[in-house]
Amino acid sequence: MPLIIQNYLKKHDIKLEILAGITVALALVPEAVAFSFVAGVEPLVGLYAAFMVCFITSVFGGRPGMISGATGALAVVMVSLVSSHGVQYLFAAVILMGVIQMCMGWLRLGKFIRLVPEPVIYGFVNGLAIVIFLAQFGQFKIPGPGGEGLQWISGGALALMLGLIALTMLIIYLFPKFTKAIPSSLVAILVISAIVIFMDLPTKSVGDLASIKGGFPVFSIPGVPFSLETLKVIFPYSLILAGIGLIESLLTLTLVDELTDTKGRSNKECVAQGASNVVTGFFGGMGGCAMIGQSIINVSSGARTRISGIVASLSLLFFILFGSSLIEQVPVASLVGVMFMVCIGTFEWTSFRILNKIPKKDAIVLVLVTVLTVVFDLAIAVLAGVVVSALVFAWESAVRIRVRKSVDEAGVKHYEVWGPLFFASAALFLKKFDAHGDPEQVIIDFKESRILDHSGIEAVQKVTSKYLAVNKKVILKHLSSDCRQLLDNAGTMIEINIMEDPHYKVVTE
Repeated sequence: MPLIIQNYLKKHDIKLEILAGITVALALVPEAVAFSFVAGVEPLVGLYAAFMVCFITSVFGGRPGMISGATGALAVVMVSLVSSHGVQYLFAAVILMGVIQMCMGWLRLGKFIRLVPEPVIYGFVNGLAIVIFLAQFGQFKIPGPGGEGLQWISGGALALMLGLIALTMLIIYLFPKFTKAIPSSLVAILVISAIVIFMDLPTKSVGDLASIKGGFPVFSIPGVPFSLETLKVIFPYSLILAGIGLIESLLTLTLVDELTDTKGRSNKECVAQGASNVVTGFFGGMGGCAMIGQSIINVSSGARTRISGIVASLSLLFFILFGSSLIEQVPVASLVGVMFMVCIGTFEWTSFRILNKIPKKDAIVLVLVTVLTVVFDLAIAVLAGVVVSALVFAWESAVRIRVRKSVDEAGVKHYEVWGPLFFASAALFLKKFDAHGDPEQVIIDFKESRILDHSGIEAVQKVTSKYLAVNKKVILKHLSSDCRQLLDNAGTMIEINIMEDPHYKVVTE
């Protein structure tokens, strides 16, 4: 055995990785089936997607330990396309979605996840925990009389299911106190399954959701016309799916980074997510992205490598090909209990403690993102949170710009500018100058300021134009190299003198 493999095996607990993967695979089954129903496709379409997306991202992704598969965030977008044009158009849209995601990775756009503020991440995590929690209540419904519609379970059936869920959660909580050699979630699922099967308890099982038996996914080109009209139909869906998929994946990557105290590679993950969706589209899957619930189960079980994700995907394929009769006997209550514990572990309970301690604007953003994630979807919530945070930052930066005025012995007036000069602060900057009342020569000192954008250049142009109109000279002093570059790019737009100071150096990015 090569030395590098031996060292790898010594460094990581392979048994724990394998058991964590099996646990994740069991949790993937009902999620994939449920999201297939949401998207309006057959259960195997979701199961195939879960297998392929999980396998490819686990092997090639930028975040070992993160689990991907079919998700509800994508399913709610897909249902409209499936209902209007059919499942073949969905496969084509998933392929194009993957191509877009790969391009985003190649263009290194994954780094922009750093622009997401911490309150937005807190809100994302809390909102998703609530969404996962609420989604479990769908498992408390069964087909009505005659198979028409769904109705809530009640009476003894409800009491039994709640008891099994409570027992599942209790096992997950207590088992790690005795040993962490086996993931507590897997132990809970096996114990509850054994109780239900051997005592023949009448409770809902995975088989009641749908049959998961199937063959190996087969390659096929989506049966859609290769025309501009088809592109017009699928492109908007593909673009939205690509954006939502990457937002959820990269935010989950950030969360797993924090949980494992390691660093993932966002651009590599974008490419892997895209490649997995391209392959999935050609093999009859509905596509997918990172799954925060299953990722939490995985890392909480002790998994830290790619092995657990690979085992999870291969286990899922094994369930489809050979183990469907066994997996269909697993009680839904055990899986609901696992997901409830995931919700408890995912939710940032410290949010309640820090809400009155952090700046009010951050508290508002945190709550806003949480609510929008629950009411609408993840993409809208995160984008809204980033936009609000950016606007608040721009406003605060705008009001910070100050100008200190003084006149030297030679009668030259000095304006010392403090704070960034950009679109939000430009108007306030203009009000600081008095072209008619100032002496013949004016120096504007940017030692404590920076010109950040075109609006800043325009503001400087307007100020200098006012002085030039009354035949007064303006000198700009202490411009950093990047500020001078902006002015150089402006060409002849600005007619001013720039005073260089060889002894002054500004730290530039």
